[in-house]
Order: sequence, then C-alpha cells, then structure tokens
Amino acid sequence: MKIIISPAKQMRVDTDSFTCKELPVFIDRTEVLMKWIQSLSYEEQKKLWGCNDKIARQNAERFAHMDLKNNLTPALLAYDGIQYTYMAPAVFEDGQYDYVQEHLRILSGFYGVVKPMDGVVPYRLEMQAKASPHGYKNLYDFWGDSLYREVIGDPKGIVAHRSRTIINLASKEYSKCIEKYLQPDDRYITCVFGELEGDKVVQKGVYAKMARGEMVRYMAGIHAGTPEQMKSFNWSGYHYDEDRSSDSEYVFIRTKVPGKGR
Repeated sequence: MKIIISPAKQMRVDTDSFTCKELPVFIDRTEVLMKWIQSLSYEEQKKLWGCNDKIARQNAERFAHMDLKNNLTPALLAYDGIQYTYMAPAVFEDGQYDYVQEHLRILSGFYGVVKPMDGVVPYRLEMQAKASPHGYKNLYDFWGDSLYREVIGDPKGIVAHRSRTIINLASKEYSKCIEKYLQPDDRYITCVFGELEGDKVVQKGVYAKMARGEMVRYMAGIHAGTPEQMKSFNWSGYHYDEDRSSDSEYVFIRTKVPGKGR
C-alpha cells in the first residue's frame, strides 16, 4: 500500500535534524529540469512560476546556485505547508518514520516521486506550470507514466499484472499524474474531507489540507496496513461516512471546528 501526497510551495532548509537516506530516484531528470530553468531569462522564470517579484527573485537565486547533491534536507522536513504542519513529522517516533519511508510518496513537478527521507533542496515548480522543457508539452508529458510506475512498484514497466493499493491524499494537480495510468487490477482510493452543506459534501481547502496531514500521522501511528483501518480516523471532528463512501472514495465529514487533537 502506498500513500500519495502533494508537495508544498513553501520550503525550508534543515540539514541538522536528520540525515538524508538517499537522493530522489529521478535525480537525473531533475537535473535536466534544473538546467532548463537555469537557461531561462529572469522574466521567463517569473512567468513559469506565476508569482510576485519577491518570490521570483528568491527562486531565481536558488536555481542560479543550486546543488542537487549537497546541503540537503529530508523531504518530509523540507516542505513547509499546512498539510505538513498537521502531519507534524518533527515529533514522529522512530516507528512512524519507518512507516512513512515505506508507504508515503510525495509527488513533485521537479523531483517526480520523493520518499520522506530523500534529500532535496528548496525549489519552485508546480506540476501544472506552463513548462515545455526540451520539446515536451508540459510537465505531465515530461514525466509520463514514470511517476505511476515508481509509486506502484514497477519502475521498469515490465510487470503486466500487479495488484497494488494507492491511497490518494494528493490534490488533483498531482493525483492526475497517477490516475491517468491506473490499471484494472489497481485499487485506488481517494480520501474526501468535507462538510455537509445540505445534501452536498463540500471540501474547504485549508481544512482538507489539515486533515490530509493528520491522516498520514494517524496511519503512521497505527502502522496501517489496509485501507479499512483508515475508517477509524476521527481527528479534528472528522468521521468516516459509510453511506457517502464507496470502494474508490472514502468520505470523512467534519462535525466540529478542527484542531490538532483527536
């Protein structure tokens, strides 16, 4: 069973807390993207990132001096967004780190697929950015089915039939990298965290990000081995709604103001 999540736009450097285990599996392709971005003018970079001048200059400086193999931060500590704050990896116990290293995969426009303890550097490159490196139409085209194959455990694409489970806690921008290539034997479950507005389940961005992070922490805490164990999740006022769920979509409804506790 693999769990997929999105990266965060904000990143930080922490080279002291933990030692990185290895480089991301697609580091050679990351280097291709790095050199392509370095070849762009500042105005082209800013347009690619779709950000204000302050953020653009920060990232232009990052890419100008980027070293993909030194002064690295473990990915789980490098990404600095709401989802990661509520995941709270800094206070994981040893067994939880082992769990996420085995089961959790971070999807990235720059790195492709990242394990929690892979060493990364700060960057900015969203999967849906209007990038056309070396004749590719966009980053979805650049990465093709390689992200799916890496997550599913068939990196060389030589296994014809493989039954694997993927828990989708990623945004649509990133999950579509996997969904496009799913095979009939794959079990793919998307988690929906929402509130009832009449008869409709409405996801609210910030609360959904909080819940995604807490779900990872919950699964790591119980060392979940099957999707069914997720149904007991009840943090921040969420509960599993069996009537609104299906085999491919687990729906969790929030009934009170979220916090970090159970």
